[in-house]
Amino acid sequence: MELGNRIGQLLQAGDVLVLTGDLGAGKTTFTKGIAQGLEISQMIKSPTYTIVREYEGRLPLYHLDVYRIGDDPDSIDLDDFLFGEGVTVIEWGELLGDSLPDEYLQIQLLKEGEGRRILAQIKGKRPRKLYEDWINGDS
Repeated sequence: MELGNRIGQLLQAGDVLVLTGDLGAGKTTFTKGIAQGLEISQMIKSPTYTIVREYEGRLPLYHLDVYRIGDDPDSIDLDDFLFGEGVTVIEWGELLGDSLPDEYLQIQLLKEGEGRRILAQIKGKRPRKLYEDWINGDS
């Protein structure tokens, strides 16, 4: 949650985070930290069955879980979230393939014993700056 909070404080409108990892890896917990960093006071719940949940804070948070839509990304209108006024966090976003925007930061959560290891893939200029600020502790 602490790492999520730190990146949440750095997020700007239009930022897209793709969270990957096995079931139980901590994607929703990481998103709870992001919500704290966005000054969202609502309880964050997994959007597994609703596909998307919206929260209001310093910026709107669009929290998507696309696991259930499988290989049919056209079944929801992603543009409303990807190009909206807020921040988009997509659990299982790797399933969207070519439907992802050109720029996003992918964060992979890997279970290692009782802890987690985090790997990142950077797609674009803004995600690179976000990643560097996050890692360097800049705010």
